Amino acid sequence: MSRYPTLYILRHGETEWNLANRLQGHFDSPLTERGREQASAQNAILKRCGLAGVSALSSPQGRAVVTAEIALAGTGLKAAPDPRLGEIGIGAWAGMLRETLLRQTPAAHDSYDLYEHAPEGEGFAALQKRCQRFLDSLTGPHVLITHGITSRMLRLILLGRTPAALRDMQGGQGVVFRLENGQQERLTLYT
Repeated sequence: MSRYPTLYILRHGETEWNLANRLQGHFDSPLTERGREQASAQNAILKRCGLAGVSALSSPQGRAVVTAEIALAGTGLKAAPDPRLGEIGIGAWAGMLRETLLRQTPAAHDSYDLYEHAPEGEGFAALQKRCQRFLDSLTGPHVLITHGITSRMLRLILLGRTPAALRDMQGGQGVVFRLENGQQERLTLYT
């Protein structure tokens, strides 16, 4: 039996900067039309989940707040903001193109490496500590609306995996990850 309650973890819908392949970090970019459709898909998934007794928390960043509003519509839940669900900090690199940063950072082999090399960035070790403290504070089942890297780190901890496995964690917009008793299930409109 897991020491954590049942959690439903959502990544925000696609943003304009996702399309442009820009790092967002603590910066923000509006959802695209597709991003709104992805949040609507999450809404349909959540409505099938039986959310009695469940609370909701969201990153306070705009893209997550808008996703939360759409994904939770008609569920009886309203997400309270929690800064611990914010995306990994990338310092001075927020808003920059991944391609440019990869060319300028020979030590970065891929986009994940950029998060470790970002000047004044948070880094994975600090993100893991933040996510661990957050998860340890939960006292009941929740829907969590967050971001790509933060979602992966939360799920990595919940599954008892090491940070080295971060690259292997499934992502996805428009889906819901249900984590219960140390197991993960990826819910889609078609599951």
